[in-house]
Amino acid sequence: MAPRRPVDPADLRAALLRVGPWVTGESDDKPPRTDLAAAVRLSARTLEQLAPGSSVEVRVPPFVAVQCIEGPRHTRGTPPNVVETDPRTWLRLVVGVLGFDEAAATGSVDASGSRAGEIARLLPLARL
Repeated sequence: MAPRRPVDPADLRAALLRVGPWVTGESDDKPPRTDLAAAVRLSARTLEQLAPGSSVEVRVPPFVAVQCIEGPRHTRGTPPNVVETDPRTWLRLVVGVLGFDEAAATGSVDASGSRAGEIARLLPLARL
């Protein structure tokens, strides 16, 4: 598999701004699927670039799954350290509207495995 092109911070910021009002709760209007997908994918790929590795898998269905955080690599089946959430919660974590511990405590984020919580130190990725 060819390496991914690095995420341009300007592209990430533009994608986040397009979905910003919905993410922050200023608007109840869900953004177009293409805008939502772009914001989720670019932000997850940014996390992957900031903390390369294969110890933690971050899943934001239906848009993306990335592996990050240095450490033991898994190759088959469900990885031992998984963080999974919905697109809105993920983007709220990305922009700092919601904290990781709060999201995990309320069940908005499903974090399993001893290393899953390590992504909390990398969030937020950007501010609106």
